[in-house]
Amino acid sequence: MRKNLSNPVPSFFFFLSLKFFFIAIGVAQDTTSIPVNVGVVLDLDDVLYGNIGLSCINMALSDFYASHSDYKTRLVLTTIDSKRDVVGAAAAALDLIKNVEVQAIIGPTSSMQAKFVIELGEKAQVPIISFSASSPSLTSIRSPYFIRATQNDSTEVNAITALVQAFGWRAAVPIYIDNEYGEGIIPYLTEALQAVDARVPYQSVISPSATDDQIVKELYKLMTMQTRVFIVHMYQSLGTRLFAKAKEIGMMSEGYVWIMTDGLTADLLSTPNSSVTDTMQGVLGIKPHVPRTKELKDFRVRWKRKFQQDNPDIIDAELNIYGLWAYDAATALAFAVEKMENFGFQKVNVSSNSSTDLATLGVSLNGPNLLQALSNTSFKGLSGDYLFVDGKLPASAFRIVNVNGNGGRTVGFWTPTKRLVQTLNSTTTKSMNSSSVSGISTVIWPGDNTAVPKGWEIPSNGKKLKIGVPVKDGFSQFVSVTRDPISNTTTVKGYCIDVFEAVVGSLPYALPYEYIPFANPDGGTAGNYDSLVYQVYLQNYDAVVGDTTIVLNRSLYVDFTLPYTESGVSMIVPIIENNNKNAWVSLRPLTWDLWVTSFCFFIFIGFVVWVLEHRINEDFRGPPSHHIGTSFWFSFSTMIFAQRERVLNNLSRVVLIIWCFVVLILTQSYTASLTSLLTVQRLQPKFTDVNELIKKGEYVGYHEGSFVLGILLELGFDKSKLVMYNSAEKCDELFSKGSGNGGIAVAFDEAPYMKLFLSKYCSKYTMIDPTFKMAGFAFVFPKGSPLVPDVSRAILNVTEEDKMKQIEDAWFGKQSSCPDSSTLISSKSLSLKSFGGLFLIAGIASLSALLIFTVKFVYQERRVLSPDDPRDSMWRRIQNLFIIFNQRDLTAHAFRKNEVNDRSGINLPHAGEPSPWANSVHTEFPGDPPSSEYDSTPNRQESQEFVIDIDQLNNPFEESQTAFDIACRLQN
Repeated sequence: MRKNLSNPVPSFFFFLSLKFFFIAIGVAQDTTSIPVNVGVVLDLDDVLYGNIGLSCINMALSDFYASHSDYKTRLVLTTIDSKRDVVGAAAAALDLIKNVEVQAIIGPTSSMQAKFVIELGEKAQVPIISFSASSPSLTSIRSPYFIRATQNDSTEVNAITALVQAFGWRAAVPIYIDNEYGEGIIPYLTEALQAVDARVPYQSVISPSATDDQIVKELYKLMTMQTRVFIVHMYQSLGTRLFAKAKEIGMMSEGYVWIMTDGLTADLLSTPNSSVTDTMQGVLGIKPHVPRTKELKDFRVRWKRKFQQDNPDIIDAELNIYGLWAYDAATALAFAVEKMENFGFQKVNVSSNSSTDLATLGVSLNGPNLLQALSNTSFKGLSGDYLFVDGKLPASAFRIVNVNGNGGRTVGFWTPTKRLVQTLNSTTTKSMNSSSVSGISTVIWPGDNTAVPKGWEIPSNGKKLKIGVPVKDGFSQFVSVTRDPISNTTTVKGYCIDVFEAVVGSLPYALPYEYIPFANPDGGTAGNYDSLVYQVYLQNYDAVVGDTTIVLNRSLYVDFTLPYTESGVSMIVPIIENNNKNAWVSLRPLTWDLWVTSFCFFIFIGFVVWVLEHRINEDFRGPPSHHIGTSFWFSFSTMIFAQRERVLNNLSRVVLIIWCFVVLILTQSYTASLTSLLTVQRLQPKFTDVNELIKKGEYVGYHEGSFVLGILLELGFDKSKLVMYNSAEKCDELFSKGSGNGGIAVAFDEAPYMKLFLSKYCSKYTMIDPTFKMAGFAFVFPKGSPLVPDVSRAILNVTEEDKMKQIEDAWFGKQSSCPDSSTLISSKSLSLKSFGGLFLIAGIASLSALLIFTVKFVYQERRVLSPDDPRDSMWRRIQNLFIIFNQRDLTAHAFRKNEVNDRSGINLPHAGEPSPWANSVHTEFPGDPPSSEYDSTPNRQESQEFVIDIDQLNNPFEESQTAFDIACRLQN
């Protein structure tokens, strides 16, 4: 399809006219704009900061006023080269403030230069805006006139430590330049590493003027150390030489980790050079993240063209983050200046005798307002959201790059909220930890290896670990050091030594070591165990192997592995044989409160059964003495289940069943406890209470050089009462002498020594409580040693196998069958607390039965409580109720077995013969209603029936009162 093309000539003249029109308007506006002097102090011979920064500042102002042509102010730049000199930067700033009267200064380049320039800005109230001075130490100046238009170096330490934590490295060595820039980050980096449980064993400081030989010497020193994680913070010129020498001596090989800070990363990777990047393969770098936008892409193209025009001698220059910050800093300043009105300087009146430039330095009238305007300025810049918070740019995301080939490959990002992530648009908020590196892409490490380095190695210079071992006289089964005077060789052996060698043998790598006895020149011990452990802290030993217990005060300056033995401090006491016969030993199985409670319950149960059986059971009737005797006899005979009396009431049977169960358990427990007392009583510990020892002032033994001495002193033992021993034989000898005769009464020691001692003298001594819990024997390493986790895992591997049992059997032998210490101590008496539940159940059952019987009885005899005659008192009614309770209940099943027994109650004198008393005798008294022979009404008393028992009449020892009552009633 053809398009209708208009004539291009009129269009050309039309646009040309518009261009001249706008130019004319711009010139007219420029003639009315207010010029504002701004100084620029940069190292113009530094391409990365000076040339690139200055070009970005000029382009920023050009772009700003092209898009804000209506603004009434125009920044006029006065640029001075500081020539990489601190004094030059200060002189340039002084010249700009005094002679040019600038309202602000952009620069200087380095942190060392900025320190002096900030002081001048503070005095003249002129804001100093630096886009490259990143040292955290500048914050300590606390000048409100210092605006940090760059990231503070302290913000990147969190990204670096996140990497250290993510890959599980336990130590890192910072390598930094010896100046203000290098030293500023170290306190923050050290603190951040310690926060993730990583230590800084060494700090490598390299002078800015160091020669190649000096750099190589420092690198060789690092090679002799175990740590293989290095954090490099220095300028590009020194960093390039450092990596080149590290590659020459083999420190860019497998197992090494190098991390660059953002300054070095930006410098080396902004203009990649194959000769430089070839020496840095596998290095990780941190650099601020800049969002990729269309504006940034267009600016890069324009800047590249403009920079090549202005600097034809500089080839292959690349725009870096500092150029973007310089561009945004100039834009922010242009925004802020537009809000100002007065741009004058106040001169200072000085005497004519003053000849110093500082004395004649004026003060900017608009400085405080300009600071306020800068603080309120925010916009979308080339580097992202641009604003100042407390005079500095807030922390932003960092890009993690991995040097591969001729550049840096992005492997992840770090943000203050999400920590390490693979992409910034990731929705996950899971933080990285020491066991997970899934948040970033695969890293190609030095040596072209993708396996994560463990961060430490045994030095390859043939150096062996110096292992300190204790020297002692006794308990040689644990550690024994012998010296051959002929060959002058030292032999170290023992249980602890074999365990350590088994652990080292299970490590996945070789660990060269040598044993060094902790001894004096004469061969004696050089100190106690605390002194030996402290030698590791003093770096005289690389580790300690022996019977060393984990205690708190030692863990403050060394690290322990996991324990390989059980431990705890207990008391060893002699066993005494007690042949004295105790006449009251039969009372010891039960405590006094249990005896009293049992006795009371026997009486109570007897009373309950008597109440329930009294009206229906002839066995529980008779005179008061008979009642009491029967009740006591019946209750106590349940202990041997020999009661002859029958119980007829169902409530009595329920109570008796529960009580017999309680009695059964009580008697069986008593029997078992008494048996234990009679059979074990012959062997008893001589002492069982620590307070008793202290009170009596007994002498106490402890192991030489052991921390047990401190425990005894804390318990309250007098130091003069503490006796030291160094072997099992010496301990037995002290026991034989006895306390007060140069010997001891008891000994306190750790569990491994106790087991060894008791295996030889189990028939004479025993181990009893109290037990003070301890962690056990362990190996000692310096604080933060990377060997600790590996050795600890190897200990678990050895202890879970049969190897540990073989080592124990080899040194201690199979334990002989010694009686358990718990069986040597007399059984404790049974207390009421053990049977409280049973007594509670029996009591509730008895009270419930008693309550049911009482309610039922009162209900049946309710007419007695409410008689026809109201003149009877309540006490009289209750007496009548007790009188009825004392009588037989003729309606009960026991009194109605047959007509003879139920109605007359008279038995035949001769069995099998007819009796004149076979029929019941029934007598009706005047006024009584007629009653049936088999009347079973509740109030059988009203019929005035009576029963005559022939046996009772013939037996003078039976209830004669019954016959007397019958005779009286017949007479009436």
